[in-house]
Amino acid sequence: MAPSKDFHHPYQPYEIQQQFMQAVYDCIEDGKVGIFESPTGTGKSLSLICGALTWLREHKRKTFDEALQSIQIDDDEPEWMLEHARSSKRREALQMRADLEERLAGVRVKERRTREHAANSTQTPKRRKQGDETIESDHESVERFALDDYESDQDGKGGERSIYSAATTDVLKKLGLLATEDGRARPAEMDEELKIFFCSRTHSQLSQFVGELQRVRLPPGLPADDPGAHEGRTAHEEVKQISLGSRKNLCINPKVIKLESQTAINERCMELQQSKTPLDKKCSFLPNKDNQDLVLDFRDHALASVHDIEDLAGVGKRLGVCPYYASRSAVDPAEIVTLPYPLMLQKSAREALGISLRGHVVIVDEAHNLMDAVESTYSAQITEAQLRFGREALMIYLQKFRNKLKGGNRVYVAQLVRVIDSLLLAITQVQAVSGEGGVLGASALLAGKAVDQINMSKLAKYISESRIARKVEGYAAHLKQADVVNGGVEKASGVSDTPTLTHVQNFLTTLANPSKEGRFFWTRDESDKSITLRYLLLNPSEHFRDIVAEARAVILAGGTMSPMEDYTAQLFPYLTSASISTLSCGHIIPASQLFVRSITSDASGLLNFTFKTRSDASLIRRLGALLLALLPKITGGTVIFFTSYAYLSQIQSQWSSDSTLTKLAALNRPFFFDARSTPAESTFASYSAAIHSNPSRGAVLFSVLGGKLSEGINFSGALGRCVIVVGLPFPNLETPEWKAKAEFLDRQPGAKPGAGRLHAENVCMRVVNQAVGRVVRHKGDWAGVVLVDGRFGQERILEKLPGWIRRSLPEGGGSGKVLSVAKGLGEFFEDRERQS
Repeated sequence: MAPSKDFHHPYQPYEIQQQFMQAVYDCIEDGKVGIFESPTGTGKSLSLICGALTWLREHKRKTFDEALQSIQIDDDEPEWMLEHARSSKRREALQMRADLEERLAGVRVKERRTREHAANSTQTPKRRKQGDETIESDHESVERFALDDYESDQDGKGGERSIYSAATTDVLKKLGLLATEDGRARPAEMDEELKIFFCSRTHSQLSQFVGELQRVRLPPGLPADDPGAHEGRTAHEEVKQISLGSRKNLCINPKVIKLESQTAINERCMELQQSKTPLDKKCSFLPNKDNQDLVLDFRDHALASVHDIEDLAGVGKRLGVCPYYASRSAVDPAEIVTLPYPLMLQKSAREALGISLRGHVVIVDEAHNLMDAVESTYSAQITEAQLRFGREALMIYLQKFRNKLKGGNRVYVAQLVRVIDSLLLAITQVQAVSGEGGVLGASALLAGKAVDQINMSKLAKYISESRIARKVEGYAAHLKQADVVNGGVEKASGVSDTPTLTHVQNFLTTLANPSKEGRFFWTRDESDKSITLRYLLLNPSEHFRDIVAEARAVILAGGTMSPMEDYTAQLFPYLTSASISTLSCGHIIPASQLFVRSITSDASGLLNFTFKTRSDASLIRRLGALLLALLPKITGGTVIFFTSYAYLSQIQSQWSSDSTLTKLAALNRPFFFDARSTPAESTFASYSAAIHSNPSRGAVLFSVLGGKLSEGINFSGALGRCVIVVGLPFPNLETPEWKAKAEFLDRQPGAKPGAGRLHAENVCMRVVNQAVGRVVRHKGDWAGVVLVDGRFGQERILEKLPGWIRRSLPEGGGSGKVLSVAKGLGEFFEDRERQS
């Protein structure tokens, strides 16, 4: 048997980790799409890092050797000239690498000394003088709300790149902080490295990943210049990594970061950089011709050590240069780039950052959220109230500035008013329709006068580039404040986090989408009967396809990827099975440390918690009796998941009236109920404290599938000795949105019969799997899993459980009645406690 490959894992890897790293390595080497599942608690992040970076360093060395071998000379030249040419090229490349490593090593020494000095110092660090930190005086002229001239035929490639003065633009491009004509950012003096783009849903998840990355030590990507220099010890080279984030994460200007919303921060930042902004009002941190050295210094500090997003903001503060822009200078020389979903999934965001994925590796972590993330990114909604307020604010604005509008501004503002009127007309028409919602055709939304002739993409671009949304809403807020000061009546609402016309802009973008990609819907609010217009993306594959087409390899990884068929059918329908690699890892624990059973019936018959039957009073009483039989067998914490907050509230109410809660309380263990009105962190903290105060007695937490406590919470050890799932959280298939989704899937070429229903089952089971995966977090952990519903007796449902859970099911599926499962659960706990 061939020895296992060394992936430079910081610990001795388990067999499943070795298997996972090999799958990652092979997927990248073969240029495939990978869909990989590794249960939470099995070291997925480290396995991803080691598998991918081992490939990267080996590929770099292989490419280097091949490049040297490709050097040729004329046939009539002596052999020694060939060797000389190759040797010279080798020395040149290795010297460049050595110079970079020496420079980064010097930065590390400086950083270490700075930390030591800070730890030993009692002095308060001096703050850089920022001048007047007032954003804008309330007494400034209302002229600041006037629109700049805008030509309708201008062909700028984005508002952010068209606002700078010519001198600033040249400097930013020279430093590689703005994309050039080909859409790429090219940092000064740095060649581009083949790299890994690693993205996850949140910055906290990325910070955890960065923490794991700091543990890894890898051999150099290029051979040592002096092979004997490292004799007797293993040479290693620090990983060069950069974290990318939004202005909200990286801005260090106190004038700007004090604003709360992402939109306000973005727009204020751009306003401070405009050529017409007075010099003393501009952002002093923006890279310019006077601080080019600071950007290069920032780049070296960023690459010298592995940093998360907060670390980078700190580097920017220490050096006095904007980390949002300066971080881009480190992208090309980096080996791994970490970034959140929005910056990866939106092509416009990648272009704004000057990022190209061509030939690189893309890894998406927590990918069980990926389809929802893509759909959410490219979906939009707007309310009737937003449209009416937007129109009112626009009319007030025009009363003041109408005569100042010229050229493109006059054309596009007129178009914007017509589009809003057309959307309000559509709302008026559906008001007369009975029901809670329905589907709308794009033509119904564009029925206003000559609206179907408007280029929605250009109009949306105008709203963005002219910043009319913030100017209109800012002027309305200015009038409101002036009116209040003068003792008048308020005429308009204040500036919201996201200006109303920005919502209009987002909705206009969806109107430019082909109808085959999505559908428009309307819904009626039950309380005030107002209408909301929504666009739902039905086909996420088209918006993810450009990532797959550009990248060398794409890997989707998560702890709960089962069932996997949704990803292949909806994200990669254009790929053959040979282009996709899948892996569902087992767990690091043996099957004997997990007790899995389903309860499909009790003495009174089948237990079916469907939407139609779950409210039956007798069924809820039977559920109470079931828990009274199971809970005495469990020591430690028990988490019980229900299908919705409304159902949990209904159960709690009935149990209070029929004495079930009193009987449960007699078990002498505290109970905690998750609720929308209570912060999940508070509920979890109270539950944890009760467990830690008396682990053998334990506690019971009633929670909701798909809620905050069903994802991302660590129920390790005594916190999660048993998880009980009651019912299956099927979506409401009768809503217009789900009907449209099912119809869309059923009509796809090559779709399986009932593809829409199959997708609903997969969505449902992925939520169940995510909740069940909260328990068993390390090698010594153990737990029980009880699935309560008659449908858990169906083979097709059980097949959608992850493999590491299915292997603990007894032959025949493990379905049984209450007393038999309670008996087996008790024996399992007795056996585990004897072994502990």
